[in-house]
Amino acid sequence: MPEVQTLLLAGLLTALIAAAATDIRSRTISNALNLGIALAAPLFWWATGLSPWPGAALQLAFALAVFGAFAGLFAIGAMGGGDVKLIGALALWFPVTPFLSLLTLMAILGGVLTVAMLLFHKLRPTDRPLEVPYGVAIAAAGAWSIVRTVF
Repeated sequence: MPEVQTLLLAGLLTALIAAAATDIRSRTISNALNLGIALAAPLFWWATGLSPWPGAALQLAFALAVFGAFAGLFAIGAMGGGDVKLIGALALWFPVTPFLSLLTLMAILGGVLTVAMLLFHKLRPTDRPLEVPYGVAIAAAGAWSIVRTVF
């Protein structure tokens, strides 16, 4: 079912672009978008032939662990809730090793984005607190992972 896999990955890529765009515009990523990404993952599992046990069960457990770890960052104010949900939803799509590559790239891109936002904030002072649209880094790393998967 390579055609179905490609179609689902194209949908995921489209959703990631939407997440980045809304995060830039409003510093939010909608719950509906994150839910759609999460709910489409089992279709991708089916299309790739992932077994329900232990394959899908392990993928779900991994995604819950990722979500829990990033929820801790949300709890201390280091990440937004939409970002945490997006990372958790993405963890449903990628096996552990590719996801760790995604996280590494996300961290690098997020660091670059944070520095750029800090510089912009210094050059154009405002009374508003600095808010980094980290969903952009998450989406870019996810897009890179999709491209790597397809090609």
